[in-house]
Amino acid sequence: MTAQNGWVGRIAVFLHRWMLPLLVGCYALAAIAPAPGEWLKDARLLQSSVVGHGFQVTLPKLLLSFLLFNAGLHVRFERLGELVRRPQTMLAGLAANMAVPLGFIVVLVDTSAYWRNPNEFSMLLVGLTLVAAMPIAGSSTAWTRAADGDMTLSLGLVVASTLASPISTPIVLGAIGSITPSPLGDDLSRLAAHGTSRFLMVWVLVPSLLGMLCRLLLGSERIARDESLLKSLASMTLLVLCYANSASCLRQTFGSPDWDFLLITAAIVTSLCVATFTAGYVLGRLLGLDYGGRSALMFGLGMNNNGTGLVLAGTALGAEPMVLLPVIAYNLAQHLVAGCANAIHRRSAA
Repeated sequence: MTAQNGWVGRIAVFLHRWMLPLLVGCYALAAIAPAPGEWLKDARLLQSSVVGHGFQVTLPKLLLSFLLFNAGLHVRFERLGELVRRPQTMLAGLAANMAVPLGFIVVLVDTSAYWRNPNEFSMLLVGLTLVAAMPIAGSSTAWTRAADGDMTLSLGLVVASTLASPISTPIVLGAIGSITPSPLGDDLSRLAAHGTSRFLMVWVLVPSLLGMLCRLLLGSERIARDESLLKSLASMTLLVLCYANSASCLRQTFGSPDWDFLLITAAIVTSLCVATFTAGYVLGRLLGLDYGGRSALMFGLGMNNNGTGLVLAGTALGAEPMVLLPVIAYNLAQHLVAGCANAIHRRSAA
């Protein structure tokens, strides 16, 4: 049993240490060998009608629900109780998490007249909107822990944004959909009005709550004993999910590459990422937080749950796989910027 735990622990350490190169490798595999990924994305395990609505269980949805269930298992309620007594910081962080990307996108809309290809502009806008609309990523807690940040605030931001996502995400999608050129703007508006809340309730909120309930029933000690196994499964699930949902987009992107569009997308996505990380740091300074609090806000505002965005876009906007490109780019950029931000933040505090 000890040997098995040792192997599992080493695998968990390997996956954590090499997560970014492995993520890049998954995207490269999706571009080179997309067929298995496209099959995984489209595989329907169950299809029926529930209360007059079509209900499909696909492999990406199940993988996503497992990721959120796993995240729920790691919620420490004893820490969250501290935030009830001082909710102002968390509420300010959640408000900024919505306002900063929305402001960035509104400014971007003002540049639409300078784009020679309106369709490319619409796809970039929709992809950025999907990033902005997603709850805060659970990986932000790992970066906060690595930076010796305030784990209570970091965890509170993740849990609160996830619980609020069935309401907040449609608001963001609807707001940007109203100013995005058709037909993708119409798709965003329809998504906000009909499908998104139900999707987030079933595949994000419910699994998260079930994970929290299981932690209460099993106890923190039992979860801690299986920590390495749970981390390994979560990392491998995320890699498979990224491969499956990016296959169609990256096959199309690198099959006949438009290098101007790729470079512009990379520049704009990186700018948004830097803006959100900077906003988190500045908000922490304005609120008078210490180093740990500023770290939690910085990683919380900068990192979004793009696995959810990929699945949602693949489910609802499958006919336009290129809208996934900004989501994929942000998924890579947020980890690269997080590493740079961590180094700069540590030096400034030294």
